[in-house]
Amino acid sequence: MTRVAFALFLVAAVAVGVLALTGEPGRAWLEWMGWRIEMTAAAAALLTLASALLFTLLWRGVIWIVEAPRRATRARAEAKRKQAIEALSRGFLAVAAGDGSEARRLAQKSAELAEDAPALVRVLAAQAAEAAGDTAAAKSAYNAMLGFPEMRLAGLRGLMQTELAEGDKAAAVRHAETAYGLARTARWAWLALLEAKLEAGDWAAALDLVKSALDRKIVSPVVAERSRAALLAASAASLEEADPAARAQALDFAVQSVKLKPDFAPGVVMAARLLADDGKGAKAGALIETAWKAQPHPALWLAYRDLKTNETPKARAQRLAALAAMKPEARESRILRVESALIGGDPVAARAAARLLDEEAPTARFAGLMARVAAANGQGDEARAWVAQGLEAPQEPDWSDLDPEGRAFAYQREDWARLAVSYAETGQLIHPRHERRERTMNDLPELPSAYADYAKSTPFIHAAETGGALMPVPDDPGLYDAPPISDPPDGPLGGGPAPRRNSGARRRLASGSRPAK
Repeated sequence: MTRVAFALFLVAAVAVGVLALTGEPGRAWLEWMGWRIEMTAAAAALLTLASALLFTLLWRGVIWIVEAPRRATRARAEAKRKQAIEALSRGFLAVAAGDGSEARRLAQKSAELAEDAPALVRVLAAQAAEAAGDTAAAKSAYNAMLGFPEMRLAGLRGLMQTELAEGDKAAAVRHAETAYGLARTARWAWLALLEAKLEAGDWAAALDLVKSALDRKIVSPVVAERSRAALLAASAASLEEADPAARAQALDFAVQSVKLKPDFAPGVVMAARLLADDGKGAKAGALIETAWKAQPHPALWLAYRDLKTNETPKARAQRLAALAAMKPEARESRILRVESALIGGDPVAARAAARLLDEEAPTARFAGLMARVAAANGQGDEARAWVAQGLEAPQEPDWSDLDPEGRAFAYQREDWARLAVSYAETGQLIHPRHERRERTMNDLPELPSAYADYAKSTPFIHAAETGGALMPVPDDPGLYDAPPISDPPDGPLGGGPAPRRNSGARRRLASGSRPAK
């Protein structure tokens, strides 16, 4: 206000000066108690302005003196507020650094100083107790927060975390359920409930949670779609080995999974297997073909191969080659072209197709494939070299999805739970068997250890027994038992006993998965 008055005085003084210089100063006089004062009008105006300015300054001075105690009080409060903010900041930093004792000291100090931030003080006190390892004090602080509506969610989350730290999962889930009922967007509560349902293998409840999360906009439609596809596949896997009524429900779950994500290999393989058992092989083949065009996986072509069991090797080879042609640039398609040529009894075509794979880093599966190609072409030394290389080569993650008995995606309950979370977030498959370094199907053929006549000592089935086709071992691994041959004294060929037919039933690579536990 003083600045405004001074500015007005200057403007008025300039105006009066301009009027005086124009030659029209005017006259002004004042009579008071016998006194008469005469002056120019300009001087009278300037005198009036100066008096007003002086009065204003005196008035502001009086006000400043009167308000001095109030200003001092405000200054002390501001200083205290700044100290409280600094104590809170340092306290939260101490919590983040894990210094529990310093955090508790600063929490106590901020409680004494802070008057306008009680919520932050309570949060700091609870977290400081946690950092100090005083669980009882932390739970007491979080429980105290439940009495304030604006702090209830924070208190419930803190209680959930402390219960989890103590191993009381049931109490933690109860706190998460309460929080999920209070706030529509409490993602942490939803995740805690979802993890509990997945851990228990309650796929139906997990599906309901995903649907509610989508309705509340906690997750995006893409994440919800992937999560539901994985959970439906898990539901189908848990019912696949049950009674016929349950298998019908499993088929419904698997088909729903494929409708949501046509490229989700576990769901597609399961749906195709159940459809084939239900006499709907054509529909099963269409599902596999759609998935292959999107994302080839070895379990897909193995399931596709087993859709028909009464066809000739050449017909099967043509059918598999047609599947590979649907996505020719994919690695699995290039591998499938080699496999189909071996199944069709065309070793020259298999060698030509294998040349497209020569630049790859060798894996056990790749080495086994190349060994079978070399064996089919009568090149025993090369085949043995590939087998030796395959013994030291790493496994392929996708190939590890087949267990030693050839079952595809034989996941346990914990594996399905992890898959549902991982696939929902990333859209990529996990490989639990590969992570655990579990045994897979033997992808290395058994070859003679001695230099012998390959036409008679090879473990491949000869043309006379297969109708003119060389059948590779992985196409029917249980059909023959041919032990390795090792320089026996009898016989000029060193071939040992002839391969004998196994009386056991044929083993299918894409057979059913283990029931989820």
